[in-house]
Amino acid sequence: MENKELILKLRKETGAGVMDAKNTLQQLGGDYEKAKAELMKLGLAKAAKKADREVKAGLVESYIHTGRVGALVKVSCETDFVAKTDEFQKLAKEVAMQVSAMDPENIEELLKSAYIRDSKKSIEDLVKETIAKVGENIQVAEFSRFEI
Repeated sequence: MENKELILKLRKETGAGVMDAKNTLQQLGGDYEKAKAELMKLGLAKAAKKADREVKAGLVESYIHTGRVGALVKVSCETDFVAKTDEFQKLAKEVAMQVSAMDPENIEELLKSAYIRDSKKSIEDLVKETIAKVGENIQVAEFSRFEI
C-alpha cells in the first residue's frame, strides 16, 4: 500500500487529521499498526478532555433481535451535526445491540461490559473511540430492554 493510502486509512480509522496521521506514520518508520495504536491513544486522551462538555443533542436508536428481544437507547452528543454522522449512528446501533444481547442493569454496567463484536474492547472504549473521531462529548444517557 502506498504511503498516501496508509495515511488516508489511518485518518479514517482513528479520526486523526491528515498531518497527524502522516507525521505519526513517519515517526514510527511506516509501521501502520504502531501508528494506529499511537493515534488512538492520542484520540482517547482528547476524548477524556471533552467529558465535561454539555450534551444537548443525540438520538434514540432501537434494535430488535428475532422479534423476541428489543432495546431502545438514548445516546447524547453536543450537536445535531454529530448526531447525523455515520460514526455516531453506528455507535448508537451498536450500543442498542449490546443492551439487547447483554441485559445490563444500569449504564455503568453497560459501559464496562465487553463489546460483543470484540471482547478486547468495552462499550466505554467504543464510546471513547467515537468521541476521538467526531470531536464531541458523547454519553449513553439511558436505555430500556424488552423481552418476550
